[in-house]
Amino acid sequence: MATLVTFHAHPDDESLTTGGVIAKYAAAGHRVVIVTATGGEHGEVPDDLAPGESLADRRRAELERSAASLGAQRVALLGYEDSGMTGWDQNGNHRAFANADVEEAAQRLAEILAEEQATTLTVYDWHGNYGHPDHVQVHRVGHRAAELAATPYVYEATTNRDAIRRMVETAKAAGMDTDEWDPDGPADDGNPFGTPEAELTTEVNVTAFIAQKRQSLEAHASQVSDSSAFLQMADEAFAAMAGTEWFIRKGAPPGIHESDLAGMV
Repeated sequence: MATLVTFHAHPDDESLTTGGVIAKYAAAGHRVVIVTATGGEHGEVPDDLAPGESLADRRRAELERSAASLGAQRVALLGYEDSGMTGWDQNGNHRAFANADVEEAAQRLAEILAEEQATTLTVYDWHGNYGHPDHVQVHRVGHRAAELAATPYVYEATTNRDAIRRMVETAKAAGMDTDEWDPDGPADDGNPFGTPEAELTTEVNVTAFIAQKRQSLEAHASQVSDSSAFLQMADEAFAAMAGTEWFIRKGAPPGIHESDLAGMV
């Protein structure tokens, strides 16, 4: 059996872009590990925090529930703090992940990769899908960690911009309000969301695990603004939107030619 490590910026990031592959390969008997760089300290603060409970405490508990719903066997945090969105005051925090020394952070992740004898690692695309400083740092740190640990396969989890455009066009034709869904509009870093289809290498069908993927999102109940739009979808619409996960394999030529992550089959 192989080991998949999925590396993310914050608790709840594991759900949408990699929840399906986590569930798929765990169900196949492989070992799956979720690593987050931060505790998500600057996410939404729920009204029902218990005395002495921090947001990071709550989000760690939610991450554990998400991992259990997906079948992941281990959750690990690197110990950095959430950097907040681009332009927030928290960007200047010296403990923020976006400000971490890449070599130091990569060594922390590399130790986990080596301990787990990881076959395959997922990170994010070059701009973290939408430009969040922590997501961009995941890209940098993840690639360097894989070099240090000699992890055989590295995949950048991303979003198929062309697929989003097709879904928006279909929804618009059906009379739905799509004004908030512009795949070609500027994201947090000024670039469009995700990656053009021509640059992708891997398309994994995860519809068989869509219920677990939805449960994973539901586990992050404190972060309602991030997940509510997806959780309000009917099951059929959610499956259409989230039933495929997209990746770019490091070193592979562009063009979708894989339906599984290398090393996991």
